[in-house]
Amino acid sequence: MTRKPKNIFVEGPISSEKIATSIQNHSSKTDIGAHSIFLGQIRADEKEGSTVRAIDYTAYEDMALEKAFEIREAIFEKYPLTCMHIYHSLGEVKVGEISLFVFTSSKHRKAAINACEELVERIKKELPVWGKELLESEEATWKENT
Repeated sequence: MTRKPKNIFVEGPISSEKIATSIQNHSSKTDIGAHSIFLGQIRADEKEGSTVRAIDYTAYEDMALEKAFEIREAIFEKYPLTCMHIYHSLGEVKVGEISLFVFTSSKHRKAAINACEELVERIKKELPVWGKELLESEEATWKENT
């Protein structure tokens, strides 16, 4: 089967409904014995005397999609996976919301777990996606000026 690049980007946060639907869609695939899931959630880190309220994600989309495709293919070659899904947010994602969803499936747990971990690390390191932290103090300053 020839694979081609898929759009991994979601505008805004990744909803719990999207995550649940993705999991539910695999219940009919009875050759799968294990799933491994990574959810990246926005933290309320302290920065510059303020608190992060959101992250605004941007990307070189075409380049990122091509790179994601290369990473997917390498992971599929390395591990005996049945399925692999990647979703990454673009735009503003607030604290507590999900910005990265990685889902791997295999007959056995080790392959699913190891592939998921490697996939997350490679996405974070190699994809041309950037997150600008938006601080609560910046929002207060902006509101004062309007």
